[in-house]
Amino acid sequence: MSVAHWLSGGRAHRRRLPERIEDLRGPAKGVIMLPRHLSWPGMRECDVTDDATRRSMYGIVLTQGQRNDVARFLNPELLRADWPRIRNALDPRLRAYCEQRFALASPAEAGAKA
Repeated sequence: MSVAHWLSGGRAHRRRLPERIEDLRGPAKGVIMLPRHLSWPGMRECDVTDDATRRSMYGIVLTQGQRNDVARFLNPELLRADWPRIRNALDPRLRAYCEQRFALASPAEAGAKA
């Protein structure tokens, strides 16, 4: 591992994120009760069918969650669908790591495929 990779936070992201997007097993519907270490005031219960609530919750879990939290609460299909709206709210290093680890398309990649 390069020093640049370690300094950029890649090491921390590698430990926190599941290996593949297929490892995500979050629900596609229903209400999720976030554990205290992930909940913000007024944001403990999240209805995953509410787009805005789900996107906020996904951002919280991606930035603050541990590997088991990310796998437990994020749904792979919903993450792919929400990615264009979530990505810009994330730290650039985390965003790039998620795009690489989970094969999520950046806007440039999505435009090239069209």
